[in-house]
Amino acid sequence: MKTPPCMVWLPADHRLLGDHGHQMPFLLLGDKYARAVKVSAHAQPVMFPLADVEQIDELLSLVDGVMLTGSPSNVHPSHFDEAVADPSLPLDPVRDSLTLALVRACVHQGVPLLGICRGFQEINVALGGALHQRVHEVPGQMDHRENKGAPPDVQYAPSHPVRFVPGSPFETWAGAREARVNSLHGQGIARLAPGLEAMAHAPDGLVEAFAVKGARTFAYAVQWHPEWRSHENAFYSAIFEAFGRACRQRMSLRLQAADLARH
Repeated sequence: MKTPPCMVWLPADHRLLGDHGHQMPFLLLGDKYARAVKVSAHAQPVMFPLADVEQIDELLSLVDGVMLTGSPSNVHPSHFDEAVADPSLPLDPVRDSLTLALVRACVHQGVPLLGICRGFQEINVALGGALHQRVHEVPGQMDHRENKGAPPDVQYAPSHPVRFVPGSPFETWAGAREARVNSLHGQGIARLAPGLEAMAHAPDGLVEAFAVKGARTFAYAVQWHPEWRSHENAFYSAIFEAFGRACRQRMSLRLQAADLARH
């Protein structure tokens, strides 16, 4: 029997698309995220449309890892006890309701977990941290937002350096104490969750990467976007390759357990 592919669950965004007055709900996944999983992590990206919290355990039993993607939407600030600071910015409460619970399940069950941008912020909030809703308005902080009018190549170009904690996996993946990364976010970490350990910082001190303390497997997140042309960037590729290795290890254990159950 052919071995099934290593599978990574990427939760969808929930968005209304169409002309005003005639909008319809869509479930969306950015191509660049799925492509990075396929090309750089060497795994099959999968979606579970309309998955809800009650299904998390049964769906996690089918996959080998979870990647929480970036998104135009922000985590609803009610999850860290704040009111909405800018009503013009998009929110996705349906995604919040799934992903915040999914983070806790992944940590509890030892499922490989990678968070990117919004996913980075989701993990922090899910584990008890808080966010700056407008980093650029915080005294002493840089403006980490992209120029939305620029072409994608410009938006995703390296923007500022991040400095890694000595001896961290990020230092190993980058092959250096620091690396230049892109920057496309308006929110950022205000309070790091107690269960997380900072792994990298921007020049203004903002946390740019972290690890889940005591995790049994790969459990890291970054504020930048390593999925952007990951195969062209050795550092970005190394992050996905490490994630993919952890996913394949889980797949091996999962298939062994299934084989034993059949006998």
